[in-house]
Amino acid sequence: MRIVSVVGTRPQLIKAAALQPALRARHAEVLIDTGQHWDDALAGSFFRELGLPRPDHSLGAGGGSHAEQTAAMLLALEPILAAAKPDAVLVYGDTNSTLAGSLAAAKLGLPVAHVEAGLRSFDRRMPEELNRIVADHLARWLLAPTATAVANLRAEGITAGVTLVGDLLQDLAARVSPEIRDPAVLRPIAADLAADASGLVLQPGGYLFATIHRQENREVAAMAAWVGLLNELASPGRPLILALHPGTRRALAEAAIGLRRDVVIVDPQGYRTSLALQLHAAAVLTDSGGIQREAAWLGTPCLVLRDTTEWSEAVEASAGRMVVVRLDALRAAAELDRLAPPGLAPTLARIRAASLSLAPAGAAQAITAALDG
Repeated sequence: MRIVSVVGTRPQLIKAAALQPALRARHAEVLIDTGQHWDDALAGSFFRELGLPRPDHSLGAGGGSHAEQTAAMLLALEPILAAAKPDAVLVYGDTNSTLAGSLAAAKLGLPVAHVEAGLRSFDRRMPEELNRIVADHLARWLLAPTATAVANLRAEGITAGVTLVGDLLQDLAARVSPEIRDPAVLRPIAADLAADASGLVLQPGGYLFATIHRQENREVAAMAAWVGLLNELASPGRPLILALHPGTRRALAEAAIGLRRDVVIVDPQGYRTSLALQLHAAAVLTDSGGIQREAAWLGTPCLVLRDTTEWSEAVEASAGRMVVVRLDALRAAAELDRLAPPGLAPTLARIRAASLSLAPAGAAQAITAALDG
């Protein structure tokens, strides 16, 4: 088959890196990067770190409102897809790039393959929820990561073309996890972060790791809430490393909302660094679906800073290690005391890293097999 893959964000690049070896072993692929995450810190470094070939087409469609960004992608994608005439247009996840790739393909009569089909937060205030619903209803191949995702599709009347394939991110995490088990991996990471926090020492279980990037968490009231939450949880004895999306950082600056010095703001990190910081942290705090799943596979306590999550199975299977706390500082503090008390967290982190044995999900092979069918 001739397949055009559409990516545009860091999580999509990670998923593409997990799928691409199996995909290219059996099919001819053209890779399009929409540029939704358009700066080198957000995307360029991922091509190098994950061994992804440079895209065949780079659209440079980052920035602007949702409508502006999606419109720019549609205008750029249409002639490329029309000329390529692929057997399938493959999209990932729930971003504006997913929406644009699905719409452009469907308008041209090209079949769509949707990786991570069937996920639902049941909150249509989220742009991501709208994107994933539209992609699913346009797709010929619905490549679902979980049994719950399959059930969600069935509830919407979608059964044809649905395949339970597992989670691509688990495949990549399984491949990389042996490289990050040794706590010594933290020393060069601390050295790299010295520009943001001179004298920073990272010890297993001796810090918290957080990421914030979703649009709803850039509203002024939401920013005030999660900044207060992070300020409450960080301390001189247990600093909080906050990998902050540039857009979120700008929104904080514009709102003149500040974080205490025990919250160390750093740029978004590379894949291995992010995975290592999660594994050896006392706990993870995030609004990211990808980080939620990675923390679950690593066994790291995780506080989800959202009202709902489309990864309900990760919460349910965590034995209480993953909790949706919204932006409730009191609940977050209570759950952190339960999951990672300062006196015990270093021991728990060392045991967790030493015993880590993560098996791949086999999603890459399942996806390529589904496309063959």
